[in-house]
Amino acid sequence: MTRDANQDGLIVGVAGAGAMGRGIAQVAAGGGCKVKLYDSKDGAPAEAKEFINKMLGRNVEKGRMAQEDAERAVARIEVVEGMSGLADCDCVVEAVVENLEIKHAVFKELESVVAETAILATNTSSLSVSTIASACERPGRVAGMHFFNPVPLMKLVEIVDGVLTEAAVGDFLMVLGRRMGRESVRVRDAPGFLVNQVGRGYNVECAHIVSDGIAEFVDMDRILRDACGFRMGPFELLDLTALDVTHPATQLIYEQFYHEPRYRPATMLQMRLDAGLLGKKAGRGFYDYSAGKMDEPEEAPPPAYDGRPVWVSNAMPAFGSRLRSLVADAGAPLDHGDTPSNDTLILVTPLGLDATTTACDEGLDPSRVIAVDCLFGLETRRTLMKTPVTDPAFSEAAHGLLGGGDIRATVIGDTPGFVTQRVVAAICNIGCSVAQQRTAHPEDIDKAVKLALNYPKGPLEFGDFVGADKIVTILNNIYTLSGDPRYRLVPWLRRRAQLGVSLFTPET
Repeated sequence: MTRDANQDGLIVGVAGAGAMGRGIAQVAAGGGCKVKLYDSKDGAPAEAKEFINKMLGRNVEKGRMAQEDAERAVARIEVVEGMSGLADCDCVVEAVVENLEIKHAVFKELESVVAETAILATNTSSLSVSTIASACERPGRVAGMHFFNPVPLMKLVEIVDGVLTEAAVGDFLMVLGRRMGRESVRVRDAPGFLVNQVGRGYNVECAHIVSDGIAEFVDMDRILRDACGFRMGPFELLDLTALDVTHPATQLIYEQFYHEPRYRPATMLQMRLDAGLLGKKAGRGFYDYSAGKMDEPEEAPPPAYDGRPVWVSNAMPAFGSRLRSLVADAGAPLDHGDTPSNDTLILVTPLGLDATTTACDEGLDPSRVIAVDCLFGLETRRTLMKTPVTDPAFSEAAHGLLGGGDIRATVIGDTPGFVTQRVVAAICNIGCSVAQQRTAHPEDIDKAVKLALNYPKGPLEFGDFVGADKIVTILNNIYTLSGDPRYRLVPWLRRRAQLGVSLFTPET
């Protein structure tokens, strides 16, 4: 095995000088490592070094680092012309195109060049580390070192142990990642590793909701940003990352999991990909970017509340009490009867159910029913759900009442779990699946997701915040009403909900 990853004079090779390779070279040099940068394309390493020099110069201009530190970092980067120039490296990180045949060829050549003690790492984001290592004579020294783009800004690196990876190899890379200024998280080899698995619970679930005809793209973005606290809505995020990057990765994860329904892609995304609606880089995606920035449609003003009385269901007492207080504060007359009077607006508060099922279960007139999401957004953006036969006069009255003040409301079509309940439950369930498969430790799951995806909470933290019992109810209700195995409960989640313990509770 090589020397300690923190030792002076450590030499890190980077094979591939594209966007990821030059980013890895930059953070390795910034961490005090000597870097040898190689690419099969003539001139690419020299161009990458010049790019790094410019990036570090901008950091100096912005006061993020001292001039002398930037100069030392650039000086530690050596451009090498052939793979043989990596011969004396203690560790080589491969960052070439996501093609298994090409990666196999690179690793075979690396093995013929470097010392037996050298560690070989792949920056793959979607291919199996174990499969990549299968081309090597010594697969035990191969591991994943998955950085995120742009590398200098993204503080996470996933250290991925293949099936045959020696423990000391992962240990070395964990230290090396921290030396590069990243937060290192240890992960077992799995499709999508950790972050890309959990990410499917956000963008893929939201794509299915739109495909179901429940809400428009902009409605989804507003709900998830305002009601749930996500920094970016799912469709503005897809536009930023580009559909030709995100959707193929989703397809690959789905296929590698042997068509596990939780990761099933939405057909709508493939059609938009085929149509060239790639996102910001193409000038058009879910939004238009022809003016150089995202053109988000202006939100229409809510209709006026017509003053009719409001009856609030007490089937969920805590939700009902809270909603009655909001209705009273808005100045609406409350109908306090055991059953709603004629022409009264009926508000229900389902958990994981749709408005139709709730109205029928409670014996209410579905033409006057509006469901209100009381789990998320009552103080930031309210989500109102119609039945298929809700009279527009009642829908408009509810919209005006609950969305006519400082807090906006969005009206959606009938679906079990609204928007936020469906999305948060999906994210939590996948996070629990990652934990159940021992792909990563529960604390690392949440840390990685928040660092790499900027979610307001990690998947297990979301579960504890909502309550594991409520997540179970949401998923069970959606599964029962939809029949879609995408919402099957992960046993790891179900057991902790039954025991009433935190989702971070480890096995004894």
